[in-house]
Amino acid sequence: MEVKEVEFVYEPRSGCQIRHRHIRYKRQITAFSVQLEVWHRGQWQPVVRYDTAHGFAHRDMIHADGRLEKTPLPLTHYNDALTFAETDLRVNASVYAERFLREAESHD
Repeated sequence: MEVKEVEFVYEPRSGCQIRHRHIRYKRQITAFSVQLEVWHRGQWQPVVRYDTAHGFAHRDMIHADGRLEKTPLPLTHYNDALTFAETDLRVNASVYAERFLREAESHD
Protein backbone atom coordinates (compact mmCIF):
# COMPACT_ATOMS: atom_id res chain seq x y z
CA MET A 1 0.00 0.00 0.00
CA GLU A 2 1.42 3.35 -0.99
CA VAL A 3 -0.74 5.55 1.28
CA LYS A 4 0.82 5.98 4.68
CA GLU A 5 -0.49 7.83 7.74
CA VAL A 6 2.02 8.99 10.36
CA GLU A 7 1.21 10.35 13.81
CA PHE A 8 3.47 11.27 16.71
CA VAL A 9 3.85 13.73 19.58
CA TYR A 10 7.09 15.25 20.85
CA GLU A 11 8.14 17.88 23.38
CA PRO A 12 10.29 20.71 21.94
CA ARG A 13 10.57 22.30 25.40
CA SER A 14 9.18 21.72 28.87
CA GLY A 15 5.46 22.44 29.09
CA CYS A 16 4.95 22.30 25.31
CA GLN A 17 4.24 19.51 22.88
CA ILE A 18 3.85 19.28 19.13
CA ARG A 19 1.22 16.90 17.80
CA HIS A 20 2.08 15.86 14.24
CA ARG A 21 -0.07 13.97 11.73
CA HIS A 22 0.35 13.59 8.01
CA ILE A 23 -0.86 11.39 5.17
CA ARG A 24 1.49 10.57 2.33
CA TYR A 25 0.91 8.96 -1.04
CA LYS A 26 4.22 7.76 -2.44
CA ARG A 27 6.46 10.77 -1.69
CA GLN A 28 3.74 13.43 -1.68
CA ILE A 29 2.03 14.77 1.42
CA THR A 30 -1.72 14.80 0.75
CA ALA A 31 -2.88 16.17 4.14
CA PHE A 32 -1.35 17.26 7.43
CA SER A 33 -1.96 18.80 10.82
CA VAL A 34 0.83 20.04 13.09
CA GLN A 35 -0.25 21.63 16.36
CA LEU A 36 1.66 23.27 19.20
CA GLU A 37 0.05 22.72 22.59
CA VAL A 38 0.90 24.18 25.99
CA TRP A 39 0.16 22.64 29.39
CA HIS A 40 -2.25 25.02 31.09
CA ARG A 41 -4.76 24.45 33.88
CA GLY A 42 -4.12 20.72 33.97
CA GLN A 43 -4.59 20.01 30.26
CA TRP A 44 -3.00 20.49 26.86
CA GLN A 45 -4.30 23.66 25.17
CA PRO A 46 -3.83 24.23 21.42
CA VAL A 47 -1.87 27.40 20.69
CA VAL A 48 -0.93 27.28 16.97
CA ARG A 49 -2.04 24.78 14.35
CA TYR A 50 -0.96 24.33 10.76
CA ASP A 51 -3.19 22.13 8.65
CA THR A 52 -4.75 21.45 5.27
CA ALA A 53 -8.38 21.45 6.34
CA HIS A 54 -10.63 23.43 3.99
CA GLY A 55 -8.46 22.34 1.03
CA PHE A 56 -5.47 24.65 1.54
CA ALA A 57 -2.45 24.93 3.82
CA HIS A 58 -2.91 27.54 6.54
CA ARG A 59 -2.03 28.53 10.09
CA ASP A 60 -4.58 28.91 12.86
CA MET A 61 -3.37 31.17 15.67
CA ILE A 62 -5.48 30.18 18.67
CA HIS A 63 -6.02 32.77 21.39
CA ALA A 64 -6.74 32.14 25.06
CA ASP A 65 -10.21 33.66 24.70
CA GLY A 66 -11.06 31.16 21.94
CA ARG A 67 -10.56 33.48 18.96
CA LEU A 68 -8.96 31.93 15.91
CA GLU A 69 -6.90 33.78 13.30
CA LYS A 70 -6.59 31.88 10.01
CA THR A 71 -3.68 32.79 7.72
CA PRO A 72 -3.22 31.00 4.36
CA LEU A 73 0.32 29.84 3.63
CA PRO A 74 1.86 31.04 0.36
CA LEU A 75 3.09 27.48 -0.29
CA THR A 76 1.03 25.38 -2.70
CA HIS A 77 2.96 22.11 -2.27
CA TYR A 78 2.00 20.37 0.96
CA ASN A 79 5.51 18.88 1.33
CA ASP A 80 6.93 22.41 1.55
CA ALA A 81 4.10 23.63 3.77
CA LEU A 82 4.62 20.76 6.23
CA THR A 83 8.36 21.44 6.42
CA PHE A 84 7.66 25.13 7.00
CA ALA A 85 5.09 24.36 9.73
CA GLU A 86 7.34 21.93 11.61
CA THR A 87 10.27 24.33 11.52
CA ASP A 88 8.21 27.31 12.63
CA LEU A 89 6.69 25.48 15.59
CA ARG A 90 10.02 24.05 16.76
CA VAL A 91 11.88 27.36 16.45
CA ASN A 92 9.10 29.54 17.88
CA ALA A 93 7.51 27.21 20.45
CA SER A 94 8.58 29.43 23.35
CA VAL A 95 7.32 32.62 21.70
CA TYR A 96 3.93 31.12 20.86
CA ALA A 97 3.55 29.48 24.29
CA GLU A 98 4.44 32.68 26.16
CA ARG A 99 1.97 34.70 24.06
CA PHE A 100 -0.83 32.27 24.86
CA LEU A 101 -0.01 32.13 28.59
CA ARG A 102 0.13 35.96 28.84
CA GLU A 103 -3.29 36.14 27.20
CA ALA A 104 -4.64 33.46 29.54
CA GLU A 105 -3.36 35.33 32.60
CA SER A 106 -4.97 38.58 31.44
CA HIS A 107 -8.34 36.78 31.12
CA ASP A 108 -8.23 35.32 34.63
